[in-house]
Amino acid sequence: MAVVTMMISCGGGGDGDPANQGADAPAPLRVGMELAYPPFEMMDASGQPSGVSVDLAAALAGSLGRPLKVENMEFTGLIEALRSGKIDCIISSLTATDERRRVIDFSDGYVSTGLCLLLAAGHPDLSDITELDSEKFTVVVKQGTTGHLYAMNNFSRATLRVLEKEDACVLEVTQGKADAFIYDQMSVYRHWNRHQDSTHAMLRPFQSETWAVGIPKGSDELRLSINSFLKEFRESGGFEKLAAKYLAEEKAAFARLGYPFIFDVE
Repeated sequence: MAVVTMMISCGGGGDGDPANQGADAPAPLRVGMELAYPPFEMMDASGQPSGVSVDLAAALAGSLGRPLKVENMEFTGLIEALRSGKIDCIISSLTATDERRRVIDFSDGYVSTGLCLLLAAGHPDLSDITELDSEKFTVVVKQGTTGHLYAMNNFSRATLRVLEKEDACVLEVTQGKADAFIYDQMSVYRHWNRHQDSTHAMLRPFQSETWAVGIPKGSDELRLSINSFLKEFRESGGFEKLAAKYLAEEKAAFARLGYPFIFDVE
């Protein structure tokens, strides 16, 4: 599992270089994420971590009085890295599921979204997701995602193609090699918006989901601190600022389409 470590100074914790911090300096908050999911987790033009999750992690670290250490790794390795103590938490568009709760704990949710479909152009609209479970259809999913889990648990007849990268899944659909890609609502919108000539989207979620911060089992003190931060961050307009910075076009589009926006968490 390839891991890239990046230090980001976020206030309250030294200059970002552990070698230059005093013995009493607070330990960095090691946040795991896969920097391959723009605009939530990505690299900027200079190769530095950027995006919604990076800004959220920096604000969290600042609230805890610790410098931020971003650990960039493959999405499928995040939970094991958390369980083995290599990272302190996961902020990587991670859905809180019952299956994952067996091995890790979660904060309160900060994003409300759901699974929906990016369909190949010319594919008929579906009245129900179960229509995809047919020998005549090929469905592509990203490995380790809730879309992957959904397809494994619900599709026994469709051809299921499991790929490691999101872009590869989208390419299968745009080239007509797959009928559908199961992914989250915001990403499906963005991919459809870029490939309107070769795809169309069914944006109404067929499975509701909540993203939350992943933490080690039994980390009650950390969980309470994160929940307190998320509440204050929301009340102070932090999520509205993230939306304006990274998701202004999407927020306007969702309002136009009549869908709640992802940060509208009840």
